[in-house]
Amino acid sequence: MKPRQAAAPPNLAIWRKGMRNELIARRQAASPEQHQAWSLAISLHLLRAVPWREGITVGFCWPYKAEYDARPLLQSLRERGMKCALPVVQGPGQTMTFRHWTPGVEMAEGPLGIVYPVGTAHVDPQIVLIPLVGFGRIGDRLGYGGGYFDRTIAAWEPRPLCIGVGFELSQLETTFPQAHDVAMDAIITEAGARLLQDGNMTLLAPALVRDKLAELALERTQEARFKAHTVPHSFP
Repeated sequence: MKPRQAAAPPNLAIWRKGMRNELIARRQAASPEQHQAWSLAISLHLLRAVPWREGITVGFCWPYKAEYDARPLLQSLRERGMKCALPVVQGPGQTMTFRHWTPGVEMAEGPLGIVYPVGTAHVDPQIVLIPLVGFGRIGDRLGYGGGYFDRTIAAWEPRPLCIGVGFELSQLETTFPQAHDVAMDAIITEAGARLLQDGNMTLLAPALVRDKLAELALERTQEARFKAHTVPHSFP
């Protein structure tokens, strides 16, 4: 039987703000050595559990407040023929765009002091590494409160693979997700890779996670092609 969802706090916005501050403080309190060890483990799990392939574009976020830093991993992916992209916030309440990124491109500072590429091409990533301030047991994500990823993911067609990336100390029973909150396709921490199984995000073998994500990506691509080629019937 599916476990009952806990009742949300009376003021969810205040709860989320407090929990966000607590979880950020937890990861910032980790020693540099511990953070490095966690990050290396995450990179290895990502390499093994995500269906990378030559020619795709990988979206990621510039590391912020002691987040996992994906840039060493991305160097390896670029050497294997993949491209990288960073999000650009266009304004409050809007979706984000992604711009192609390589080391050395001109960068500017956006909201929250997070940098983004200037003047490079707009691209649509096929895989996005999404930072987790916190995450719940059904793949729900606690972000920074702006809703940018939720709006952007909902607008994508086809939807890319959304891989939540963070540390085990960020795990919660629930983030009390709302209707507009988009769940992650997989969650990867230093402990391993999780997929939704029987209603819970469960640690699984990397090869199984990779195969399931590859199937999901193919399904979304085929569905998007079908929609693009379907002409609505008109009736007199």
